[in-house]
Amino acid sequence: MFDSATMRRNMVDGQVRTADVTNPELIAALLEVPRERFVPAGLAAQAYLDGDIAMAPGRALLRPLVLARLIQAARVAKRDHVLDVGCGFGYSSAVLARLAGSVVALEEDAALARQAKEALAATGAGETIVATGPLVEGWPPAAPYDFILLNGATEVVPETLGRQLKPDGRLACMFGRSPAVKGMIFRPAEGRLVGRAIFDAGAPLLPGFSAPPAFVF
Repeated sequence: MFDSATMRRNMVDGQVRTADVTNPELIAALLEVPRERFVPAGLAAQAYLDGDIAMAPGRALLRPLVLARLIQAARVAKRDHVLDVGCGFGYSSAVLARLAGSVVALEEDAALARQAKEALAATGAGETIVATGPLVEGWPPAAPYDFILLNGATEVVPETLGRQLKPDGRLACMFGRSPAVKGMIFRPAEGRLVGRAIFDAGAPLLPGFSAPPAFVF
């Protein structure tokens, strides 16, 4: 029998808490959001495993500990206006909706966006705005944001997204080229993003965020 509450507890205790995630509001959100509602049909049993879950070609759901560490490092507050880039089926948006004041969930895959909207509405986060458009462009109509989360890795500093941050805003992402990928927190400073590394982990590369190929003589 599929006991989602027990599996959520095991995920939090076995994967998240052991990665030094201690924020009580974040822990409560992870225990509340039914992750199995935000994965492809037929993969509910994999929802709480420690690994990336494929959502569409070239797209995967972040591991729970990676998502949790990025959110904790950003210190998301109840007053925050958040942009969730590459929301997929909406899991990260559902977690953020329980921590922040407002959330815009951005997805460029129209099918994923439709499913995210349905899943968010069904799990108590229906006030979240689901927007469809290129991930690399962010969502200027609702800017500026206190916090921007990238649900995946980027090989380039996302300066376009940085221009949609408030002066004291934060952007969290996995940064670098595999296998040297680090969880990073970026902040705007003098018209550009300045980042600091917070942990090492793997993550799938988001479409549009790859570095241009190096010129070879």
